[in-house]
Amino acid sequence: MLRAFFYSDIFTYYLLVLNIVTFLLYALDKYKAVRHVWRIPESVLLLAVLLGGGIGAVMGMQLCRHKTRHVKFRVGVPLIILLQMGLVIYFR
Repeated sequence: MLRAFFYSDIFTYYLLVLNIVTFLLYALDKYKAVRHVWRIPESVLLLAVLLGGGIGAVMGMQLCRHKTRHVKFRVGVPLIILLQMGLVIYFR
């Protein structure tokens, strides 16, 4: 059953929407950081990555130049992506 989910269109749309939302979260947090206003918690940004928004996070980090100095993001985000890729291959 889990295997079928990875091949479904629903999973594809889920990842697409989540990566767009994750990118927007990183961009919004950068916007707020520049203006010194209330920020999006790091736990929310990392949760978005854990839920499948890793590509959006990497794009947000690179294009917005945001969170690139923080080790937990610079190392953690790619590590989470690798783990998720391993899970997809395993359940394939």
